[in-house]
Amino acid sequence: MFLPPSPSRVAGLVLAAGAGSRYGMPKALVRDGAGRSWLQRAVDVLAEAGCSPVIVVLGARGAEAAALLDAGDDDSTGAPVWVRDRLPASVRIVQATDWAEGLSASLRAGLRCAIEYPDLTAVAVIPVDVPDLNAATVARMVGTNFSTNFGTTAAPGATVFSASTLRQARFSGRSGHPVVIGREHWTPLLDTLAGDTGARPYLRAHPVEHIECGDLGTGVDVDRPN
Repeated sequence: MFLPPSPSRVAGLVLAAGAGSRYGMPKALVRDGAGRSWLQRAVDVLAEAGCSPVIVVLGARGAEAAALLDAGDDDSTGAPVWVRDRLPASVRIVQATDWAEGLSASLRAGLRCAIEYPDLTAVAVIPVDVPDLNAATVARMVGTNFSTNFGTTAAPGATVFSASTLRQARFSGRSGHPVVIGREHWTPLLDTLAGDTGARPYLRAHPVEHIECGDLGTGVDVDRPN
């Protein structure tokens, strides 16, 4: 008897450990004009797109950042983020003790956490400082169906998924996030991580599938306050 393949399970990974020296404070603690934290929004976006678990890597002033999630932020019930009905994904908070080393420390901590989940196929990586990133964009990248005012967001060819996947979002031809990294790449990537460069050198050295998402957002990361 033919059995359909099991669906791929993709984790979300929020990189939010840095001190935000150019911004003047850790970006994990920043709130938008409406008072909603960037960190909470990043978790919500990944969870709403179907990523589970959502791994959050904190570092500078990590206890303060974690408290934003513990308090439920702008949720009127005060329920922790991982038990709200609208967020089916679990949330795993990881403290990167070596966060001062740079972006590589955050990504290293997140990937090591993901490795603990043997059923994961890939991880969708986003930084905390892309406040206009939405669930439709993440869904397009991980191949889930997600209907919004834009309609179905899945891109042609974006639903074939394996542990060897390497994908990066593009916004009007400019590379951005999410970056989707299949499990086969996690250990080799860990071996290359150093300093404040993250996965960029690894992506440049390997074939990457680029998915255009410019119709869904700008993908702009915010380095300094307006």
